[in-house]
Amino acid sequence: MMVALAIVGLLSTAVWAQQPGVVNADQLKMKVQDICPVSGNKLGTHGQPIKVKLGQETLFLCCQGCVKQRVNPQHWATIHANFARAQGICPVMKKPLPKQPKWTVINGQLIYVCCPPCAKKLEQNPAAAVAQLQALYQQSTTMRR
Repeated sequence: MMVALAIVGLLSTAVWAQQPGVVNADQLKMKVQDICPVSGNKLGTHGQPIKVKLGQETLFLCCQGCVKQRVNPQHWATIHANFARAQGICPVMKKPLPKQPKWTVINGQLIYVCCPPCAKKLEQNPAAAVAQLQALYQQSTTMRR
C-alpha cells in the first residue's frame, strides 16, 4: 500500500552549465521521473521543476505551489515505475529486474536491485552505484527518442 508522504525539505535548484551532447544528472532524472508526485503534471509545464527531498529520495516537483502539498500515492507509484523501467536491470547482476524488485536509496537516488545482497554491494561504493544508475537512465532515454 502506498502511503502519501509529506514533503520534508526543499533543496535549492541549481543552474547547470551544459555542454552540447551532455545531459547532467538532474536533467536526466527529471526526464525519467516525467511527472510531479503531487499534481501529476508533466515536469517542465509550469517552468523549471523544483528539486526536493522526500524522505531519503531526491525528486522534482512541477512548481512552487506543490511544495507544501501532499504526494499523491498514484503519482508516486507511477514515478517509481518510471524509474524501474528506465533502469531495467540490476546494476550488480546485469539481469532484468524482477516484477517485484528490491530497492535502496543511495545519495538520494532510488536504485532497484534483484535482491537484498545486491543492495548491500551497491552501498559499499555509492559513487559507482549512482554512476551506473545514470548510465542506465541515459541509455534508456536515448533509446526512447
